[in-house]
Parts: sequence; structure tokens; C-alpha cells
Amino acid sequence: MSEITTVGLDLAKNVFQVHGADGAGRAVLRKKLRQAQALEFFSQLPSCVVAMEACGGAHFWGREIGKLGHDVRLIPPAYVKPFVKRQKNDAADAEAICEAAQRPSASWSAPAD
Repeated sequence: MSEITTVGLDLAKNVFQVHGADGAGRAVLRKKLRQAQALEFFSQLPSCVVAMEACGGAHFWGREIGKLGHDVRLIPPAYVKPFVKRQKNDAADAEAICEAAQRPSASWSAPAD
């Protein structure tokens, strides 16, 4: 498997959707995680960029994932929407978040302390 450089994480109440891409932007990981599995999953993942849509829970998860050595970025939902390629669902949102985070002009914020 290619090395994951960027992960798009779509947050929900109980189930999170993960989309990982390599340096060329190819999808190398698509996974559904229960909320309780998230920190264990990210602790085993090599250090990379983890992006998620900015929302109330994103700051908490961003801080927790950042403690594991990942570069966390919060993206405004309005900047993610243009990258959704098909019907709106959690997997498509995770892919769009990942794609938006890979843009060279992207300067997203880090989670608040």
C-alpha cells in the first residue's frame, strides 16, 4: 500500500468515515470507524495531515488526534462542498474533505486550544 499523506475525516455521532490518499492524490484507504475506535486507529497510522470539516466536535477531535503526532486541519464546510462528486453521504464527504485539504492554496486553521 502507498504511504498515506492526507486523511479526510467525516465526523458523525457514532460512525466516522475515513478517506486516505497518497502524495499523488490516489485513494489508498476507505474505512468506517465507530467513535470509540477512532483514537486507536489514528495512533497506529503514520504521521500525516488529518483534515475535517470545522464544527463543534471537530475542535475536540482535532486536539486529540493532534496529540498523536498528526497535522490537523479544520476546513470550513463551504470550501468542502465544491469537491463532493456524487450524492451527499459520509463517504463522499470524507473524500471531498481529503481532496480539499490537498489543494496547494489551502491554508486551513488548526483546532482551538
